[in-house]
Amino acid sequence: MTLSVVDYTDKNAPELFVKSLRETGFGVLKNHPIQQSLVESIYHNWQEFFNNHGKQEFAFDVEKQDGYFSSEISEVAKGHTQKDIKEYFHVYPWGRIPDSLKDEILNYYQLASNLASELLDWVEAYSPEDVAKNYSQPLSSMIKDTPNTLLRILHYPPLTGDEEAGAIRAAAHEDINLLTILPAANEPGLQVQCQDGSWINVPSDFGNLIINIGDMLQEASGGYFPSTTHRVINPTGKASTKSRISLPLFLHPCSDVKLSEEHTQASYLLERLRELGVK
Repeated sequence: MTLSVVDYTDKNAPELFVKSLRETGFGVLKNHPIQQSLVESIYHNWQEFFNNHGKQEFAFDVEKQDGYFSSEISEVAKGHTQKDIKEYFHVYPWGRIPDSLKDEILNYYQLASNLASELLDWVEAYSPEDVAKNYSQPLSSMIKDTPNTLLRILHYPPLTGDEEAGAIRAAAHEDINLLTILPAANEPGLQVQCQDGSWINVPSDFGNLIINIGDMLQEASGGYFPSTTHRVINPTGKASTKSRISLPLFLHPCSDVKLSEEHTQASYLLERLRELGVK
């Protein structure tokens, strides 16, 4: 299996993109509207934030889940025992953000959210009729004015050789949300698992936009769109001395949106956060 890159400007882009999502759980776009210069600036500015001890002033709020999460309390992926080798910051428009970084990151949050709404329209347009009828409302309206969409700035620090045995930058996992929007990181390492259990590299050319399905879209589509297992592997050689910054936007519906007969967004999220040990 290979992941093809879809040109956002191609007239067939919506169909090709949704086909890739359906078959692999991932879609990769080039020539999309998010400027690479903005992403580069964010990577640079947040690298400085993670290098600074002042980050501790923004230690995360247990109830609100905003702010800085150190590597000591980093996630343990479902089914794993080692913590991921990473630290990260949760950005919500209503949350705490360092003043010097706020305008730029919220501009990106809005741009990526707008594009995400369009991509959800693509998904709905190319959902079979028997799948689409299960959506409790149009997919893009599920995220309209939502306070729940999360932008996570991830920092994978250089490896020191003292890491816990078996730990990697991000252990194999699925995302919780509808879709995840991710600019290609400044270093490679993202892999997706094929149906036969093998792993392939996600095209990571700087400037690509990587989109994957989360559990909530799988739930809403009755399993038609698969939430695909992915991971970030540890680099080797000279690459292991470099930091990796990543910028996933996790699209979450409003809390009362009905995903299925069994779950709203709120009930589904709570169940998963408890599994991850962060609630």
